[in-house]
Amino acid sequence: MVKIFCVIMLMLLSFETVGEAKVIQTNKPYSFERLERDINQLREIHKGKLEVKSIGTTHFGRDIWAIKLGKGKKNIVLVGTHHGREWITSMLLMKMLESYADAYEESRKYPLTSASILNDVSIWFVPMLNPDGAEIQQNHFEGISENQRDRIKSMNKGSSDFTRWKANGGGIDLNRQYPAGWSQLPKQPSSPHYQFYKGKKPLEVKEVIALTNFINEVNPSIAVAYHSAGREIFWNYKNGKHLKRDKRMAKKIAKLTGYKLAKPPKKAIGGGFTDWFITTYHRPAMTIEISYLVGETSPPLSVFKTEYKRNRLVGLKLAEEARKIAD
Repeated sequence: MVKIFCVIMLMLLSFETVGEAKVIQTNKPYSFERLERDINQLREIHKGKLEVKSIGTTHFGRDIWAIKLGKGKKNIVLVGTHHGREWITSMLLMKMLESYADAYEESRKYPLTSASILNDVSIWFVPMLNPDGAEIQQNHFEGISENQRDRIKSMNKGSSDFTRWKANGGGIDLNRQYPAGWSQLPKQPSSPHYQFYKGKKPLEVKEVIALTNFINEVNPSIAVAYHSAGREIFWNYKNGKHLKRDKRMAKKIAKLTGYKLAKPPKKAIGGGFTDWFITTYHRPAMTIEISYLVGETSPPLSVFKTEYKRNRLVGLKLAEEARKIAD
């Protein structure tokens, strides 16, 4: 298995050299429009190899897209952009999807020297859970009424600079909406805000309802949420039932990425996607924070090349790990 993984690594390295500017461009902010364009282009290039579906819609009615690569009955799920200012994670997942799809296409010619793990374990990519937030953060307000813009501005403390925007279109923090420790989350802010407002109850917003329903449907063996920033991996919530297994897996991903492995706090608060997944399914889940710390804004594009290099094999490595997990 180690030999196969090394071969996959060499193949992906070659794909990165040859196809660096193929579809996913990394020289400007990643918008919802670009996401939909890139999904359509990849689906056209890899006809019949990608399954694309909308798993629901957002506060402002945008589609939340999921893309499946592989034939395996088992699967893992990788989620990006819970938070508006973290759209660089969508770019990372789409670049990962493109590289893996190229490698998997090649495996049809050379089945012993490629991404054959995808025949056993599929990867579902949900690259942009919060397109409304990403569009607000990038100052794109097409299709949003003047009244709605005024409301968004008031949630942003009256500022027209939205680079710090973290919430969804309704001013709710998606990663404080999951039913795992939600009641212990701080009550402030107490109304819709550009960040941290947890809502009136868990599973209140359309985006989180869509994702939890999707997870229940596809029943993944492993779930990952990509965030920014801090170059750290969070892997545990309230110790769970499989602490040794989950830590062992998280250590492998920490070694692969060079990121710090977070120490589980004694009194974890929760409310996040991976907190909910761990307590609901008792399977491994990780929150992977990419980029160095940048404060209340999006990481600079200049960091993308380094962060992608750190993470480009994470999906395939986790697919291998998922194959070991008993149903």
